[in-house]
Amino acid sequence: MAEFIAELVAFVLMIFVIWRYVVPLLRTMVKNRQDTVQQQVDEAEAAAARYREAEAKLESAIADARSEAARIRDDARADSARIKEELTEQAHREVERIRQRGEEQLAAQRDQVVRRLRAELGGTSMELAQRLVVRSLADETSKSASVDGFLDELEGLSGPAGAAAPATAGTRGTN
Repeated sequence: MAEFIAELVAFVLMIFVIWRYVVPLLRTMVKNRQDTVQQQVDEAEAAAARYREAEAKLESAIADARSEAARIRDDARADSARIKEELTEQAHREVERIRQRGEEQLAAQRDQVVRRLRAELGGTSMELAQRLVVRSLADETSKSASVDGFLDELEGLSGPAGAAAPATAGTRGTN
């Protein structure tokens, strides 16, 4: 039995040493491990919360960007319509200005042509009249007939004495 008591005392002594030295060490290690795991869980939950918050901000930013893009697109369409109207109006004004300038140039050219033709016609008329006068006054009989005809016309314009004028016209030609 002494053997049993010695084994029992050795067993109790071993349990006492384990309980006194090993168990507190194990408890500290388990506690540290639990704290580390809890800290990792807390960090994971915080990261998940930050992720959800970032995802919400991203969705909000995407929605804002889409609305901003739609606004910019609408503004661009409005600007393009306004610019188109301005350019169309400017083109119409330019066309009207060019048409008016063309009409003015055409009128100026027409007036210039009319003046040139009148000058040419006047010169040609004078030349033709000169030729006719020279030709009609080339011989003595023609001169006398022209002068008599001119005097007859003058007497005819003077009134009632115009009836006696033809009788005297023949005597003048013989002078």
